[in-house]
Amino acid sequence: MKTRFVALALTLAFVSSAFAQSNRTHVLSSENTSLVVTTNDGGTAYYQYFGPKIQDSDIKGFFGVKSNYTGNTLPAFGIHSAGEKALAVEMPDGNMSVDLGMESVERTRDAQGEVLVLTFKDKVKDYPLTVKQYFKNYEGTDVFSTWTEMTNAGRKGEMTLLTFASAAVPLTREDNWVTQFHGGWGSESYMSEECLPNGQVVLSDKAGLRNAFGSNAGFMVSIGGKATENRGEVFGGNLMWSGNYKTRIVATNNGLTVFSGINEETSTYHLAAGETFRTPEFVMAYSTEGKGGVSRAFHRWARKYALHAGDKLRDILLNSWEGVYFKVNQEVMDQMMGDIASLGGELFVMDDGWFGDKYPRDNDHTSLGDWMVAKGKLPQGIKGLTDAARKHGIKFGIWIEPEMANTKSELYENHPDWVLHQDNRPITTGRGGTQVVLDLCNPKVQDFVFGITDNLLSENPEIAYIKWDCNADIMNYGSPYLPKNRQSEIYIRYHMGLRNVLERIRAKYPDVVIQVCASGGGRVTYGLLPWFDEFWTSDNTDAYQRLFIQWSDSHFYPAIAQASHVSASPNHQTGRVVPLKFRFDVAMTGRLGMELQPKNMTDEEKAFAKRAVAAYKQIRPVVQLGDQYRLLSPYDRGAAAAVMYVNPEKTRAAVFAYRIDYLHGQQLLKLKLDGIDENRNYRIKDLTPQDETRPCNLNGQLVSGRILKQAGLNLSGALGRPWTSVCLELTAE
Repeated sequence: MKTRFVALALTLAFVSSAFAQSNRTHVLSSENTSLVVTTNDGGTAYYQYFGPKIQDSDIKGFFGVKSNYTGNTLPAFGIHSAGEKALAVEMPDGNMSVDLGMESVERTRDAQGEVLVLTFKDKVKDYPLTVKQYFKNYEGTDVFSTWTEMTNAGRKGEMTLLTFASAAVPLTREDNWVTQFHGGWGSESYMSEECLPNGQVVLSDKAGLRNAFGSNAGFMVSIGGKATENRGEVFGGNLMWSGNYKTRIVATNNGLTVFSGINEETSTYHLAAGETFRTPEFVMAYSTEGKGGVSRAFHRWARKYALHAGDKLRDILLNSWEGVYFKVNQEVMDQMMGDIASLGGELFVMDDGWFGDKYPRDNDHTSLGDWMVAKGKLPQGIKGLTDAARKHGIKFGIWIEPEMANTKSELYENHPDWVLHQDNRPITTGRGGTQVVLDLCNPKVQDFVFGITDNLLSENPEIAYIKWDCNADIMNYGSPYLPKNRQSEIYIRYHMGLRNVLERIRAKYPDVVIQVCASGGGRVTYGLLPWFDEFWTSDNTDAYQRLFIQWSDSHFYPAIAQASHVSASPNHQTGRVVPLKFRFDVAMTGRLGMELQPKNMTDEEKAFAKRAVAAYKQIRPVVQLGDQYRLLSPYDRGAAAAVMYVNPEKTRAAVFAYRIDYLHGQQLLKLKLDGIDENRNYRIKDLTPQDETRPCNLNGQLVSGRILKQAGLNLSGALGRPWTSVCLELTAE
């Protein structure tokens, strides 16, 4: 398609004759994209352009173009009070106006890329507000970010932050479509797309902890019509914050602005003299290659910068939860370790049910906070388990939920003041009727939470993996630690405390793999992933429903981060009966694992599982580190769904296709493989045939990349019946 040069151009509302000498233009460029900001000494700053990469010689052309919209980088409340604002502050004397003037501009670098820093001060000298606005390009990627720092530079008096968005990015108003993701427990991240009307579309969360259940912070906006997977102009944004967030997409007949940041509702923040508040980074990408282009940009960025150890292949594991639930003991754990080792697995994770002394953890009613081994279940302790794992030649991992307590626990009995609550109201509880949330605003509680992980890992250095769970949101909004005039900061200070804990853990234990879990996919967020290696995608392990959830999550989050497990059939959440091959072929599109009791499998199922695990190991580098192309969407309600992964050299690819609907005579679409090199020939191998002596009809075929991309694969022979699937490896010759 022909790209309109100013698809996301953000031009000033004056021509070059009005462009004063004090104005300067600053360009940050990646390989494919440029961000241009214009500053006015003593005045404001404007977004000038965000789109396909431009040269310095192109810049002067901006100022001969009029626009009916000016993109102020930091619209503030008080002088011009109408409309949506990114910043609102109450000054020490009660004045609620902000009028910022440019003080300085600096270009610098950090360990991740080039940074443009704009410094503003309020034009009233008696007001102590200093604002630094940052723009950054992550080196080697097409992802940019922006955030602000607000400082109370006075010697006395307190300022109050009322609104403090990380970004206010103007886009072109032209037949825009919004892609967003909503859901709940067991049905996380369901995708919806709609034409953007005039008014506001608001994406927000107020849960306090599990900020990805109701909606996800990632969204896309197309320009000039509804984008497809690989065609169309698309802006993608996400917020690196683990707490409450709010994104407002504000559209009028002639303008469109995206405001995104911490949700300020019930979160007024106070700045004492000398104190600085930093907003989380708003990360963004632009692509002319449709939604898939934005996704691939975010995936590459995540693996390099926003996901812990994003360049290291993840192990194939068995998690004990759906296999035994709380019925953990030494003998069963040893049996499960032996079984996963025999299937080719590399790691065993013991889930909930292993701890508690006075109150053994036999159900979800007790014991959170009492992180000592339940000797009745595990008389040999954790060492007995790590010894067993070593015996079987695999690694060992363990489940914890360190931010929580039960009211029926020794921790709560000894430290009721460590729990979020209000002194004059009855305490409200969550899961099991007893679960409460620890007060991570309190440094002593932070030390305790750090100590849970530190004690486990220092006493048991063979632990290779931790599943970090969070099964509640903030209840009983009150912190015994914070003073009365700071209670409005709980939603923010909790996450500051959590980050402090995670930074301490990662400084001491950089090589331990840690999964972030929150009743499933409640914490699929870049606010936490820099400290975690992966996320638990959903408690719903039904392979058919996972097609939808994983398709949605892949819009912003790479396959290497998505934990996807093969579970029992009938499925424990939906009751659906799906063949083992289909379940494996779905789970192999993320970080492959299993979530069942292997001893309940038949010999035939075990034989297939062993072959499937071996097949996954062959394509693991392509799936976990390659570029993803979404080919056929399950949301289109067609007969099939499909996805593909390609290595950067385009010499290897893995193609997964699924029959998800069946009517007699129903025609399957040809599967066109976007992302394949048209100038190569590819040999096709069926990696997971149900019968290894009878691979599908495509096995062994040598096909040109041009045919694969333009004409496509005919899947009718491979996907002839309901719940059939294929996993194909393509190798260039």
